Amino acid sequence: MAPLHPIGIFDSGYGGLTVFKEIERFLPGYDYIYLGDNARVPYGNRSFETVHEFTWQCVRMLFDMGCPLVILACNTASAKALRTIQQRDLPGYDAQKRVLGVIRPTSEIIGQYTESRHVGIFATRGTVVSESYVIEIEKFFPDIKVHQVACPMWVPLIENNEHLNNGADYFVKKYIDELLSLSPDIDAIILACTHYPLLLDKIRDYLPNHIRVIVQGEIVAGSLQDYLQRHPEMNARLTDTGTRKFYTTDDPVDFDAKAGLFLGHSIVSGHADLG
Repeated sequence: MAPLHPIGIFDSGYGGLTVFKEIERFLPGYDYIYLGDNARVPYGNRSFETVHEFTWQCVRMLFDMGCPLVILACNTASAKALRTIQQRDLPGYDAQKRVLGVIRPTSEIIGQYTESRHVGIFATRGTVVSESYVIEIEKFFPDIKVHQVACPMWVPLIENNEHLNNGADYFVKKYIDELLSLSPDIDAIILACTHYPLLLDKIRDYLPNHIRVIVQGEIVAGSLQDYLQRHPEMNARLTDTGTRKFYTTDDPVDFDAKAGLFLGHSIVSGHADLG
């Protein structure tokens, strides 16, 4: 059997499955490997150096599994590791491989969603502190003002399957009120953590109707589709037998039990040994 050359999808845990779900919908024919570093989650409160170390280790693991292209379906990894991987690590490792993130695709199109030019960001503390969205959005839309709020309770609520219960409403409203207090002119909000789409209905319940909520999965999937069209040399390296494989650095049984929340269907994963 010929070796597979899948698209690698990496996340610190489960959230990247919301991005994978949309990538699979846009580009169903390709082979994919998803890797979640659940053994070391969360990344959001870790230093730039640690996030880079963990992310680069997992990216290399996906390379070793045959992936010539890896998507960091994690805002924290994209914020704290992507630039270093692209500029420092890849040239000396394998200049033919590519690693892409989720922040730039979202930043490139945010101008389409705001008339007031005031945009809100809900994210992990690590993504907020990095100011990656502020920096990237300014490159494309220097007239847009970015307002950020960290939401440290949202990921634990989701991963413990408490996000649909009434108790989650307090923390949803808390962070929304905090963000809107920064500017009354916000008319678009980016959910800048791939877990947060699972709270979308509750978030919309507490927002004024005129504020648009931007979920990243579809944007990243569309950006990847465009990337492969613009880079036929990479597209030619990818295999398209429709194979999907899932790995976690922690317990596969636990991973499989929670993955369904994000994907909408069950999976069977394997264990990836960090060594």
